[in-house]
Amino acid sequence: MLYFLIYRFAPMFGLVIAFNDYSPFLGFFDSPWVGMRHFHTIFSEPEVLKVLWNTLLISFLQILFAFPVPIVLALLLNEIRNQVYKRIIQSVVYLPHFLSWVVVSGIFIFFLKGDGLINQWLKDSFGMAPIPFLTEPALFKPLIVLQVIWKEAGWGTIIFLAALAGVNPQLYEAATMDGANRWRQAWHITLPAIRSTIIILLILRLGSVLDVGFEQIFLMLNPFNRPSGEVLDTYVFYKGIEQSDYSFATAVGLLKGVVGLILVGAANMLAKRMGEEGVY
Repeated sequence: MLYFLIYRFAPMFGLVIAFNDYSPFLGFFDSPWVGMRHFHTIFSEPEVLKVLWNTLLISFLQILFAFPVPIVLALLLNEIRNQVYKRIIQSVVYLPHFLSWVVVSGIFIFFLKGDGLINQWLKDSFGMAPIPFLTEPALFKPLIVLQVIWKEAGWGTIIFLAALAGVNPQLYEAATMDGANRWRQAWHITLPAIRSTIIILLILRLGSVLDVGFEQIFLMLNPFNRPSGEVLDTYVFYKGIEQSDYSFATAVGLLKGVVGLILVGAANMLAKRMGEEGVY
Protein backbone atom coordinates (compact mmCIF):
# COMPACT_ATOMS: atom_id res chain seq x y z
CA MET A 1 0.00 0.00 0.00
CA LEU A 2 2.84 2.39 0.83
CA TYR A 3 4.47 1.66 -2.51
CA PHE A 4 1.34 2.51 -4.48
CA LEU A 5 0.56 5.56 -2.36
CA ILE A 6 4.06 7.02 -2.67
CA TYR A 7 5.05 6.04 -6.20
CA ARG A 8 1.69 5.72 -7.99
CA PHE A 9 -0.91 8.00 -6.42
CA ALA A 10 1.16 10.88 -5.01
CA PRO A 11 2.83 11.67 -8.39
CA MET A 12 -0.63 12.08 -9.95
CA PHE A 13 -0.57 15.61 -8.55
CA GLY A 14 2.02 16.43 -11.20
CA LEU A 15 -0.44 15.62 -14.00
CA VAL A 16 -1.55 19.25 -13.76
CA ILE A 17 1.44 20.24 -15.91
CA ALA A 18 -0.19 18.42 -18.86
CA PHE A 19 -2.53 21.43 -19.00
CA ASN A 20 0.22 24.02 -18.40
CA ASP A 21 3.11 25.40 -20.37
CA TYR A 22 5.24 24.21 -17.49
CA SER A 23 8.44 25.93 -16.45
CA PRO A 24 10.48 24.59 -13.51
CA PHE A 25 11.27 28.19 -12.53
CA LEU A 26 7.58 29.13 -12.23
CA GLY A 27 6.28 25.94 -10.64
CA PHE A 28 2.98 24.09 -10.97
CA PHE A 29 0.63 26.96 -10.22
CA ASP A 30 2.38 29.94 -11.80
CA SER A 31 3.09 28.31 -15.16
CA PRO A 32 0.75 29.55 -17.93
CA TRP A 33 -2.45 27.55 -18.34
CA VAL A 34 -2.90 26.21 -21.89
CA GLY A 35 -5.83 23.84 -21.43
CA MET A 36 -5.99 21.01 -24.01
CA ARG A 37 -3.34 22.42 -26.35
CA HIS A 38 -0.87 19.58 -25.79
CA PHE A 39 -3.55 16.95 -26.42
CA HIS A 40 -4.50 18.73 -29.62
CA THR A 41 -0.85 18.54 -30.66
CA ILE A 42 -0.80 14.79 -30.07
CA PHE A 43 -3.59 14.22 -32.61
CA SER A 44 -2.60 16.88 -35.11
CA GLU A 45 1.15 16.51 -35.55
CA PRO A 46 2.06 13.94 -38.28
CA GLU A 47 5.15 12.91 -36.34
CA VAL A 48 3.11 12.10 -33.21
CA LEU A 49 0.51 10.19 -35.23
CA LYS A 50 3.28 8.08 -36.78
CA VAL A 51 4.72 7.33 -33.35
CA LEU A 52 1.25 6.45 -32.05
CA TRP A 53 0.70 4.09 -34.99
CA ASN A 54 4.06 2.37 -34.36
CA THR A 55 3.15 1.92 -30.69
CA LEU A 56 -0.26 0.42 -31.43
CA LEU A 57 1.06 -1.86 -34.15
CA ILE A 58 3.91 -3.24 -32.03
CA SER A 59 1.56 -3.73 -29.06
CA PHE A 60 -1.06 -5.59 -31.08
CA LEU A 61 1.61 -7.72 -32.75
CA GLN A 62 2.80 -8.70 -29.29
CA ILE A 63 -0.75 -9.58 -28.24
CA LEU A 64 -1.34 -11.54 -31.46
CA PHE A 65 1.91 -13.51 -31.49
CA ALA A 66 3.57 -13.27 -28.05
CA PHE A 67 0.50 -13.62 -25.80
CA PRO A 68 -0.55 -17.11 -27.02
CA VAL A 69 2.97 -18.59 -26.80
CA PRO A 70 2.96 -19.11 -22.98
CA ILE A 71 -0.43 -20.81 -23.29
CA VAL A 72 0.83 -23.24 -25.94
CA LEU A 73 4.06 -23.79 -24.01
CA ALA A 74 2.13 -24.52 -20.80
CA LEU A 75 -0.07 -27.04 -22.65
CA LEU A 76 3.02 -28.78 -24.03
CA LEU A 77 4.75 -28.84 -20.64
CA ASN A 78 1.58 -30.21 -19.07
CA GLU A 79 1.77 -33.20 -21.40
CA ILE A 80 5.26 -34.20 -20.23
CA ARG A 81 5.02 -37.10 -17.78
CA ASN A 82 8.72 -37.36 -16.87
CA GLN A 83 8.96 -34.86 -14.00
CA VAL A 84 12.76 -34.54 -14.12
CA TYR A 85 12.72 -33.77 -17.82
CA LYS A 86 9.77 -31.41 -17.33
CA ARG A 87 11.60 -29.41 -14.65
CA ILE A 88 14.72 -29.16 -16.78
CA ILE A 89 12.69 -27.78 -19.70
CA GLN A 90 10.90 -25.35 -17.37
CA SER A 91 14.20 -24.05 -15.98
CA VAL A 92 15.64 -23.56 -19.46
CA VAL A 93 12.64 -21.56 -20.74
CA TYR A 94 12.46 -19.51 -17.50
CA LEU A 95 16.07 -18.33 -17.63
CA PRO A 96 15.77 -15.55 -20.26
CA HIS A 97 13.25 -13.73 -18.03
CA PHE A 98 16.01 -12.97 -15.52
CA LEU A 99 18.23 -11.31 -18.13
CA SER A 100 17.99 -7.54 -18.43
CA TRP A 101 16.98 -5.97 -21.72
CA VAL A 102 20.54 -4.69 -22.04
CA VAL A 103 21.83 -8.27 -22.08
CA VAL A 104 19.04 -9.51 -24.37
CA SER A 105 19.63 -6.69 -26.84
CA GLY A 106 23.37 -7.36 -26.74
CA ILE A 107 22.79 -11.04 -27.54
CA PHE A 108 20.53 -10.23 -30.49
CA ILE A 109 22.91 -7.59 -31.81
CA PHE A 110 25.83 -10.03 -31.52
CA PHE A 111 23.96 -12.62 -33.59
CA LEU A 112 22.24 -10.33 -36.10
CA LYS A 113 24.75 -7.57 -36.88
CA GLY A 114 26.29 -7.31 -40.33
CA ASP A 115 29.26 -9.53 -39.44
CA GLY A 116 27.39 -11.48 -36.76
CA LEU A 117 27.00 -15.23 -36.46
CA ILE A 118 23.75 -15.45 -38.46
CA ASN A 119 25.06 -13.47 -41.44
CA GLN A 120 28.39 -15.28 -41.28
CA TRP A 121 26.60 -18.62 -41.39
CA LEU A 122 24.42 -17.53 -44.31
CA LYS A 123 27.51 -16.37 -46.18
CA ASP A 124 29.53 -19.54 -45.54
CA SER A 125 26.65 -21.97 -46.16
CA PHE A 126 24.72 -20.33 -48.97
CA GLY A 127 26.95 -17.54 -50.24
CA MET A 128 24.31 -14.95 -49.34
CA ALA A 129 25.00 -11.26 -48.86
CA PRO A 130 24.59 -9.91 -45.30
CA ILE A 131 20.98 -9.23 -44.31
CA PRO A 132 20.52 -5.87 -42.49
CA PHE A 133 18.50 -7.30 -39.60
CA LEU A 134 19.22 -4.34 -37.31
CA THR A 135 18.91 -1.49 -39.81
CA GLU A 136 16.03 -2.58 -42.05
CA PRO A 137 12.85 -0.75 -40.87
CA ALA A 138 10.58 -3.58 -42.07
CA LEU A 139 12.39 -6.08 -39.81
CA PHE A 140 12.28 -3.97 -36.65
CA LYS A 141 8.77 -4.93 -35.45
CA PRO A 142 9.18 -8.70 -36.04
CA LEU A 143 12.52 -8.53 -34.22
CA ILE A 144 10.94 -6.80 -31.21
CA VAL A 145 8.14 -9.40 -31.03
CA LEU A 146 10.68 -12.22 -31.31
CA GLN A 147 12.68 -10.76 -28.43
CA VAL A 148 9.58 -10.58 -26.22
CA ILE A 149 8.68 -14.20 -27.02
CA TRP A 150 12.18 -15.46 -26.27
CA LYS A 151 12.52 -13.51 -23.04
CA GLU A 152 9.06 -13.75 -21.47
CA ALA A 153 7.29 -16.82 -22.90
CA GLY A 154 8.76 -19.22 -20.34
CA TRP A 155 7.98 -16.97 -17.38
CA GLY A 156 4.42 -16.50 -18.62
CA THR A 157 3.76 -20.23 -18.37
CA ILE A 158 3.91 -20.13 -14.56
CA ILE A 159 0.35 -18.82 -14.14
CA PHE A 160 -1.08 -21.19 -16.75
CA LEU A 161 0.69 -24.21 -15.26
CA ALA A 162 -0.72 -23.25 -11.87
CA ALA A 163 -4.20 -23.11 -13.39
CA LEU A 164 -3.68 -26.48 -15.08
CA ALA A 165 -2.67 -28.02 -11.75
CA GLY A 166 -6.23 -27.44 -10.52
CA VAL A 167 -7.87 -29.49 -13.29
CA ASN A 168 -9.58 -32.61 -11.93
CA PRO A 169 -7.67 -35.70 -13.22
CA GLN A 170 -10.92 -37.67 -13.28
CA LEU A 171 -12.05 -35.53 -16.22
CA TYR A 172 -9.16 -36.86 -18.29
CA GLU A 173 -9.89 -40.43 -17.16
CA ALA A 174 -13.53 -40.07 -18.18
CA ALA A 175 -12.52 -38.58 -21.54
CA THR A 176 -10.11 -41.47 -22.14
CA MET A 177 -12.89 -43.94 -21.41
CA ASP A 178 -15.02 -42.14 -24.01
CA GLY A 179 -12.27 -42.52 -26.61
CA ALA A 180 -10.94 -38.93 -26.62
CA ASN A 181 -7.31 -38.62 -27.71
CA ARG A 182 -4.84 -36.13 -26.22
CA TRP A 183 -5.81 -33.38 -28.68
CA ARG A 184 -9.50 -33.78 -27.83
CA GLN A 185 -8.70 -33.72 -24.11
CA ALA A 186 -6.68 -30.54 -24.50
CA TRP A 187 -9.45 -28.86 -26.52
CA HIS A 188 -12.45 -29.91 -24.42
CA ILE A 189 -10.93 -30.10 -20.92
CA THR A 190 -7.62 -28.26 -20.59
CA LEU A 191 -8.41 -25.08 -22.51
CA PRO A 192 -11.88 -24.55 -20.92
CA ALA A 193 -10.28 -25.03 -17.50
CA ILE A 194 -7.85 -22.13 -18.02
CA ARG A 195 -10.16 -19.95 -20.12
CA SER A 196 -10.93 -17.56 -17.25
CA THR A 197 -7.20 -17.15 -16.52
CA ILE A 198 -6.53 -16.39 -20.19
CA ILE A 199 -9.27 -13.75 -20.28
CA ILE A 200 -8.11 -12.04 -17.09
CA LEU A 201 -4.50 -11.84 -18.31
CA LEU A 202 -5.69 -10.56 -21.70
CA ILE A 203 -7.72 -7.82 -19.99
CA LEU A 204 -4.69 -6.77 -17.96
CA ARG A 205 -2.54 -6.83 -21.09
CA LEU A 206 -4.96 -4.53 -22.90
CA GLY A 207 -4.48 -2.00 -20.10
CA SER A 208 -0.88 -1.50 -21.19
CA VAL A 209 -1.52 -1.48 -24.93
CA LEU A 210 0.31 1.85 -25.31
CA ASP A 211 3.22 0.68 -23.15
CA VAL A 212 5.49 -1.52 -25.27
CA GLY A 213 8.60 -1.20 -23.11
CA PHE A 214 10.99 1.74 -23.18
CA GLU A 215 14.24 -0.13 -22.48
CA GLN A 216 13.83 -2.74 -25.20
CA ILE A 217 12.85 -0.25 -27.92
CA PHE A 218 15.43 2.34 -26.88
CA LEU A 219 18.27 -0.19 -27.02
CA MET A 220 17.31 -1.48 -30.47
CA LEU A 221 16.70 1.92 -32.11
CA ASN A 222 19.20 3.41 -34.53
CA PRO A 223 18.98 6.18 -37.18
CA PHE A 224 18.04 3.63 -39.88
CA ASN A 225 15.09 1.90 -38.17
CA ARG A 226 13.82 4.89 -36.16
CA PRO A 227 10.92 5.68 -38.56
CA SER A 228 9.54 2.19 -37.95
CA GLY A 229 10.58 1.80 -34.31
CA GLU A 230 9.93 5.13 -32.59
CA VAL A 231 7.16 4.60 -30.01
CA LEU A 232 5.45 6.82 -27.45
CA ASP A 233 7.85 5.89 -24.64
CA THR A 234 10.98 6.79 -26.60
CA TYR A 235 9.30 9.85 -28.09
CA VAL A 236 8.36 11.07 -24.59
CA PHE A 237 11.96 10.56 -23.50
CA TYR A 238 13.17 12.57 -26.47
CA LYS A 239 10.66 15.38 -25.96
CA GLY A 240 10.47 15.43 -22.18
CA ILE A 241 14.08 14.78 -21.19
CA GLU A 242 16.26 15.80 -24.12
CA GLN A 243 14.15 18.79 -25.20
CA SER A 244 12.75 19.60 -21.71
CA ASP A 245 9.16 19.71 -23.01
CA TYR A 246 7.75 18.41 -19.73
CA SER A 247 4.14 19.39 -20.34
CA PHE A 248 3.85 17.58 -23.66
CA ALA A 249 5.53 14.48 -22.26
CA THR A 250 3.11 14.48 -19.32
CA ALA A 251 0.15 14.87 -21.67
CA VAL A 252 1.26 11.79 -23.60
CA GLY A 253 1.65 9.82 -20.38
CA LEU A 254 -1.81 10.88 -19.21
CA LEU A 255 -3.29 9.86 -22.56
CA LYS A 256 -1.70 6.43 -22.23
CA GLY A 257 -3.27 5.98 -18.80
CA VAL A 258 -6.73 7.05 -19.96
CA VAL A 259 -6.62 4.74 -23.00
CA GLY A 260 -5.49 1.85 -20.81
CA LEU A 261 -8.32 2.49 -18.35
CA ILE A 262 -10.91 2.56 -21.14
CA LEU A 263 -9.60 -0.67 -22.68
CA VAL A 264 -9.55 -2.49 -19.34
CA GLY A 265 -13.10 -1.36 -18.56
CA ALA A 266 -14.39 -2.35 -22.01
CA ALA A 267 -12.64 -5.72 -21.99
CA ASN A 268 -13.85 -6.43 -18.46
CA MET A 269 -17.43 -5.62 -19.45
CA LEU A 270 -17.15 -7.87 -22.50
CA ALA A 271 -15.75 -10.70 -20.37
CA LYS A 272 -18.68 -10.49 -17.97
CA ARG A 273 -21.15 -10.59 -20.86
CA MET A 274 -19.41 -13.78 -21.99
CA GLY A 275 -20.03 -15.31 -18.57
CA GLU A 276 -16.55 -14.85 -17.10
CA GLU A 277 -15.71 -13.15 -13.80
CA GLY A 278 -13.39 -10.47 -15.19
CA VAL A 279 -10.94 -8.46 -13.13
CA TYR A 280 -13.48 -6.60 -10.99
